[in-house]
Amino acid sequence: MHTVSAAMDGLEFSGVAVVTGPAGVEYERCWGLADRAAGIANSPRTRFGLASVTKMFTAVATARTVPDLHAPVVSLLPPERRPATLRPDVTVHHLLCHTSGIADYAEEEGEEAVDYADLWIDRPVYAMTRPADFLPLFGDLPPYTPPGGDWRYSNAGYVLLGLVVEELTGEPFPDVMDRLVFRPAGMADSGFFRLDEPRPDVAVGYLPTGRTNIYSTPVVGGADGGAFCTAADLDRFLRAYEELVGDRAGLMLTPHAPIDAGIDMGYGCFLYGDGRFGHGGGDPGVGALVQRLPGPDATVVVLANTEDSVVAVRDLLVDAVLG
Repeated sequence: MHTVSAAMDGLEFSGVAVVTGPAGVEYERCWGLADRAAGIANSPRTRFGLASVTKMFTAVATARTVPDLHAPVVSLLPPERRPATLRPDVTVHHLLCHTSGIADYAEEEGEEAVDYADLWIDRPVYAMTRPADFLPLFGDLPPYTPPGGDWRYSNAGYVLLGLVVEELTGEPFPDVMDRLVFRPAGMADSGFFRLDEPRPDVAVGYLPTGRTNIYSTPVVGGADGGAFCTAADLDRFLRAYEELVGDRAGLMLTPHAPIDAGIDMGYGCFLYGDGRFGHGGGDPGVGALVQRLPGPDATVVVLANTEDSVVAVRDLLVDAVLG
């Protein structure tokens, strides 16, 4: 791993990179500052924002909550808690593997693509505290396509999964995540932390301008992104993944939609031709990538409180693990 560290020294990176194997931590290194004003360095204890890596947690909670993953979403959510334009043939399965065809509130591709930070210029981030708060952003938009077509990444689809989980459990989404994901996996340092509440060991997200991201993302995370974790907690999650979803593990890790050569979509995770699975995430001031490599029994976790170099760091680590 010495050559990996040397290569990383040439990158603009502020965060933590960890590789674990059967015997525990094989590589761990931290760069940069968790809080520039206070001069606090990133460390193994630092809790980073995860952005869309959170979708893996949402998918696990969905698998543990919804009896029939092919149930129509309209059968699970009352009219006031679902888009007015939601087609009756959209199922939980479609939401999990991004083939629902519903309009997204934070489209990342094509002509509808938006800069995530721009969503909050005229909309107060402090008002976005529950999955239902996002419905006005996409609930009246017409679907892009009928369900069951090509893969198209959808943040709104995971907002709906959060609403489904709340509806079936009768609990707020963060409480469900704590009960069904964080506590069973031993993730004691993880949670959905408000950006305006001081907490120890939480990395401040920094924009390219040097400002913080407090006005560029919702004040608290939800079903499509925004949880906070340490690298160690993410390792625990990845290693507990199949136990968490039980007899649905095979279904979660089955390719349900092709994305690109060598990459398919499972339920809430990307599947790679070399056997890896995991997810990535990026928000203003946040970068994250997590991968489980079942063959060598390894995990790779890269977390950053800036938007730079996360993919490059992940690639260096994965290449080192796979030899």
